[in-house]
Amino acid sequence: MTTIKIAQDPTFTASVPLPRVGGQSTPVEFEFRYLDRLALAELFDRWNAAREALTARASEPGVRWAEITAQEIEFQVDQLQAIVTGWALDDAFDVAALHQLVGACAGAPKAVIEAYQAAYTPARLGN
Repeated sequence: MTTIKIAQDPTFTASVPLPRVGGQSTPVEFEFRYLDRLALAELFDRWNAAREALTARASEPGVRWAEITAQEIEFQVDQLQAIVTGWALDDAFDVAALHQLVGACAGAPKAVIEAYQAAYTPARLGN
């Protein structure tokens, strides 16, 4: 009989199709931090509150697009720091590299977060 533990491993890997400007997405293996359901809900609550604040700031009169973009980059780096623990890129995984990734390709944070969320979907559906 196969035996498993209820407790999940602290990290897991998933392939992320990283978009490349002017080219095809390239699959890259990312290592993610496992969060239980409550911790995941709290993380999403934090992200939603930060996104709402960023949206409100963007609608203020006189705000410059560059200011909002810089704040959005910081928000997205924070998002990735919360869930990513490593990657199979040639660049070392650290905060500076996260800034480079988010600053170089606007679609990268979305691709990483979608891959993270998708990793939870089969488990939730029982597949």
